[in-house]
Amino acid sequence: MPRNLPQLIDGQWRESQATDLIEVTDPATQEVIALAPKATAEEIEAAVSSAQQAFLAWREVPVSERARLMLRYQHLLKEHHDELAETLAAETGKTFADAKGDVWRGIEVAEHAANIASLMMGETVENVAREIDTASWIQPLGVCVGITPFNFPAMIPLWMFPLAIACGNTFILKPSEQDPLTPNRLAELFIEAGAPAGVLQVLHGGREQVDALLVHPAVRAVSFVGSVTVGQHVYRTGTQHLKRVQAFAGAKNHMVIMPDAPKDQVISNLIGASCGAAGQRCMAISVAVFVGESKHWIDELATQMAALRPGHWQDNGAAYGPLISPQARQRVLRLIEQGKAEGADCLLDGSQCTVEGYPKGNWVGPTLFRGVTMKMGLYREEIFGPVLVCMEVDSLEAAIELVNASPYGNGTSLFTRSGGAARHFQHAIEVGQVGINVPIPVPLPFFSFTGWKGSFYGDLHAYGKQAVRFYTETKTVTSRWFDDEPLGDGPNMTISLK
Repeated sequence: MPRNLPQLIDGQWRESQATDLIEVTDPATQEVIALAPKATAEEIEAAVSSAQQAFLAWREVPVSERARLMLRYQHLLKEHHDELAETLAAETGKTFADAKGDVWRGIEVAEHAANIASLMMGETVENVAREIDTASWIQPLGVCVGITPFNFPAMIPLWMFPLAIACGNTFILKPSEQDPLTPNRLAELFIEAGAPAGVLQVLHGGREQVDALLVHPAVRAVSFVGSVTVGQHVYRTGTQHLKRVQAFAGAKNHMVIMPDAPKDQVISNLIGASCGAAGQRCMAISVAVFVGESKHWIDELATQMAALRPGHWQDNGAAYGPLISPQARQRVLRLIEQGKAEGADCLLDGSQCTVEGYPKGNWVGPTLFRGVTMKMGLYREEIFGPVLVCMEVDSLEAAIELVNASPYGNGTSLFTRSGGAARHFQHAIEVGQVGINVPIPVPLPFFSFTGWKGSFYGDLHAYGKQAVRFYTETKTVTSRWFDDEPLGDGPNMTISLK
């Protein structure tokens, strides 16, 4: 029998009084492994009230004590690393190696939160005017809410609540209803680390529960990661109720390949970046832009992609697992068929993929298209599956123009041996995360992480188009040069341009 998941309210794990339950299923078998409640209005009110009361005491706790809580927490996360990865793999379908990576990237944020004392230093200036000094302090906001997606049920919650709580806020986590077991376990370990009652609450549910949190007068700030449609709804609703909102939304990430790049490394990185985690990453590469003669590598790319084999998370030879749900699989299959109907050349079709022993799994095999244009739905929509589309241009300038024309601006990368081309690309491209010879340029926690354009809704959108005059975006560029032929005219570092 699947177990009913409890909710964390006021420091206690409580059985919900909700009668409306959400089935949490194994994506490889469709077996129901847990039942998540849709939190009642009374439970939501109790959680918010508890967080509000806890804030009054927590904000007064010395920052060094808050940092020590995070030190204990990151230690427990490391002790339970593999256990967390097993839970995560079972409910998401990710391979065990991929699940361990999900957990570890979250642990890195908890480590960063342990440095909170230095991050919260204010500023002082003596004699800003005659015999007048000025000082500024960084202070917590109050009750914060995090709404997290299914694709990284460890990493993304850990992006949010450790830093918010270390800063002196209290936090309500509403994890994805598709894989809530991992977030619950993260919260259990946080309580074990010594977190006071009420500092962290965990509520389950769907849109109704999210909306109740977005409009609650005691909630001061909201952080969201997910799809474009939901991200826009969260941003509009939250800001209309005068809350600070950061909403990370969809993506259409391009990898640009120059003819001077090392072919074998390009193909290997491109396959991993497009099909890893079944393509269910907001930073996945879904468009390969081949410049000039590099287009001749596409046939070899198809051959190597065809060798990928999806499978169950306990299969050590599997390259990736199933999609999260039958609905997600049907959406990817629809886009594959739409691409064929619109005239794209399907070099590799994974729509009929099966995995022995798991006939009900949400499987999609590696899929590759060529001859895709910007007008095709296959290009315009975020696919979120192991599907890669290839486009061909004559020059780096044409590639930059293509990428910048996209309404999304989450991540992109350039593969080249030219330091000049790399410098020009990272400067001219209108995307938040840029990789130079790095396929998925996700920065470490001590760098900024943000999308541009339609991939992020925050202060840039708050005042309309005129806000661009007063707003400075942050671009994180991660660069790596190849060991076999190092360059003398390019940087070998990670830099943040503001």
